[in-house]
Amino acid sequence: MASEPNEDKERVWLVERGYNNRDLIILKYAISSGEQVFQREVASQALDTVTAARDVAPDNLASVDEPETQERYATEVERMKEKHEPDDPV
Repeated sequence: MASEPNEDKERVWLVERGYNNRDLIILKYAISSGEQVFQREVASQALDTVTAARDVAPDNLASVDEPETQERYATEVERMKEKHEPDDPV
């Protein structure tokens, strides 16, 4: 059974996964509109289960300024919602 978002948290969905030259995995989770994003950088050897969605404090969200990126994130959020429950590993 999927968890419900906490009242003081914002539900965000995985929209992008990447890597950098410091051997870090970069996970980006966005709100439904794509206008805000939560970014998490994790060492590849320390990565735990990546879920389709997570709940984060609104203070941890950053604005997405580019309209094209907002649209891409919003589209990806909808795709994730259609295919996965929030707690599904992806």
